[in-house]
Amino acid sequence: MDVTLTIPDEIAGQLLAGGEDLRRRALESLALEELRAGRISEAQLAQMLGLDRMEVDGFLKAHGVYYDFTVEEIEEQVNTLNC
Repeated sequence: MDVTLTIPDEIAGQLLAGGEDLRRRALESLALEELRAGRISEAQLAQMLGLDRMEVDGFLKAHGVYYDFTVEEIEEQVNTLNC
């Protein structure tokens, strides 16, 4: 799906001044917000952004998204791995 955004020229000029790919920044922002809102999974974020598992971890860390596991969740994962 293609999405078109209309941004006033003076604001677009400011956003483009950094030389970064504005389309990519917009896509990353959308994907990150949808992940935080629980509307997509990490796998879907990876698909949207064309990233592998390790790149997703780095992307999330760079944007301050960390796993928030409880002790019980970690213990359950360890037990699952030990089976």
